[in-house]
Amino acid sequence: MFLELDAIRKSFGAGETKVDVLKGIDFNLEKGEFCVLLGPSGSGKSTLLNIIGGIDSADSGSISINGDKMSEMNEKKLTLYRRKHLGYIFQRYNLIPNLTVRENIEVGEYLSDNPLDVDELIELLGLHKHRNKYPNQMSGGQQQRCAIGRAIVKNPDILLCDEPTGALDSKTSVEILKLIETVNKTYNSTIIMVTHNDAIKDMANRVIKLKDGTIRKNYVNENILSAEELEL
Repeated sequence: MFLELDAIRKSFGAGETKVDVLKGIDFNLEKGEFCVLLGPSGSGKSTLLNIIGGIDSADSGSISINGDKMSEMNEKKLTLYRRKHLGYIFQRYNLIPNLTVRENIEVGEYLSDNPLDVDELIELLGLHKHRNKYPNQMSGGQQQRCAIGRAIVKNPDILLCDEPTGALDSKTSVEILKLIETVNKTYNSTIIMVTHNDAIKDMANRVIKLKDGTIRKNYVNENILSAEELEL
């Protein structure tokens, strides 16, 4: 098993203000699986994604990625691990404003020992004619494409997506989801996507539904749709 989560718990606050956000999360993913985490606001989706990504730490439980336990890594090893093995795509694009598209993607390239070819990736992203533009010269969808490029140029084992289409219209959302679909198939990246949009679950291999910090459903999708077939 590539990714294993065992009894992950997380709370915030203390005493009377303590809130249990995750209450013992268990699930496993194989390499190359596309997993969608669904649930209402406050269900623990983004907290769980941040813990998997090493941005936050669990109060208890363990996460193992390809046999390496994150709890056994010191801060330096964890930083190195995040840099080498994890890619992040957020709702906010977080591009560097005074760098071009190509330069923003190259930032991710420098972090990897085994990066993808930047020119090939820019073609895949449909950004070739925009490669010398700055973020403020591009649409939201183009900026998100650039952010995806920066995340995947590292050739990460796991791509973590937190509401990547949350700020986009439905047409642009489909374009971004098609791109993520292509990345999954082309590079065999394991993808974990947090979303409020119930329709997106239909393009995933695995669907995990969270509510009140617990997993209510965890199932394999038997009838996968392409991004183009989704009704967003």
